[in-house]
Amino acid sequence: MILDIQQETMPREDLEQLQLVRLQATVQRCYHSVKTYRTAMDELGVRPEHIKTLADVKLLPFTKKEHLRESYPFGMFAVPTEQVVRVHASSGTTGKPTVVGYTKRDIKNWARLMARSLHAAGTTATDRVHNAYGYGLFTGGLGLHYGAEELGAMITPMSGGQTQKQLMLIQDFEPTTLCCTPSYALNLVEAAESMGFDIRKSSLKNGLFGAEPWTEEMRYELESRLGIDAIDLYGLSEIMGPGVAVECIEAKNGLHIFEDHFLVECVDVDTGEVLPYGEEGEIVFTSLTKEAFPILRYRTRDISVLDVAPCKCGRTHVRLKRITGRSDDMLIIRGVNVFPSQVESILVRTENLSPFYQLEIFREGNMDTMVVNVEGSPPLFAQGEEARQRVAQKIQHDIKDFIGVSCTIIIKAPNEIPRSQGKAVRVIDHRKTN
Repeated sequence: MILDIQQETMPREDLEQLQLVRLQATVQRCYHSVKTYRTAMDELGVRPEHIKTLADVKLLPFTKKEHLRESYPFGMFAVPTEQVVRVHASSGTTGKPTVVGYTKRDIKNWARLMARSLHAAGTTATDRVHNAYGYGLFTGGLGLHYGAEELGAMITPMSGGQTQKQLMLIQDFEPTTLCCTPSYALNLVEAAESMGFDIRKSSLKNGLFGAEPWTEEMRYELESRLGIDAIDLYGLSEIMGPGVAVECIEAKNGLHIFEDHFLVECVDVDTGEVLPYGEEGEIVFTSLTKEAFPILRYRTRDISVLDVAPCKCGRTHVRLKRITGRSDDMLIIRGVNVFPSQVESILVRTENLSPFYQLEIFREGNMDTMVVNVEGSPPLFAQGEEARQRVAQKIQHDIKDFIGVSCTIIIKAPNEIPRSQGKAVRVIDHRKTN
């Protein structure tokens, strides 16, 4: 197929004019077709005709996850359900899921954006894609699937789990692109090593990893142990699914947001005020082409920075720097803000550890405590308890030095931490169960 990637290199002034036209149409659709938006805009005294420039997006109300749950299941749809050809739902673990809908055109746009994502990551129509993202209500599996088909690549719809079968098919089908969560990719590596299969010598050349935050240290781990280029993929079911932004294989330095379909802002977490490019804050998206489920100023809770510096790949779209965490995942331990990704970056670069870990948070009286459970490598366990204590003390010192919080380190035996078939469970907060 011929990808419509010329929009990825448009001059900024042309791109912004396209965005404005699409923003105005989206606001009209939301106001006249979605009661939640019409009520919120009326309360603010905002009408569609007030949106005259892109900067006027700040006049519009924010959308939060609770608004979507309050409208469960179809209250946020802007078209009759007869025009909706598919629904997905969030993977949230508490309360009602957030339901999103797609028209035929939405599905087509999504497939094209995922094809563009695969292309940016170095995949072509002659490649083979092994898709280990979960199929079903989660958007990851079908999003990648339709994108690969749109690109013209051969795809294996494996979904998650059945790790040994996954490895067998990787050996037999010889895919070049692996798609899954970064934690599951590590699970595949570990299983391959236990089988005596050197996956670095397999046909794989690149991987699209998303659905959970991961660090540069994790990229090194994935690339060195898989023998591939590890590419970051970003998306949210509330915005579309995967394919909202992706790294280019040329730079691997920030995710190019597909701004012809999404308007992005970075706002202060506490005040909601729009921040200039280069300042860290919460990422906010407005969809520009969605028909069934348009969304205005959705607060993602993802913490990052927007970068407008030129990229050597030639794309002109704003880049989203690596997600450092989510505002709702941020842990406050004795007054110190802690993101799991900060701990991960220290653990992954520490020798003689595996990349599998879990944080446990407890409250003892009025004090919060954090326990870091991490697996030691077989060679470390062979060295004995004294060697493990030295490593634990080093981790404890590094976390205190770099993050500013004291914690307890427990080095567990190989395979003692539960393996993920999809998104990894990084934090167990016992304070919420007491």
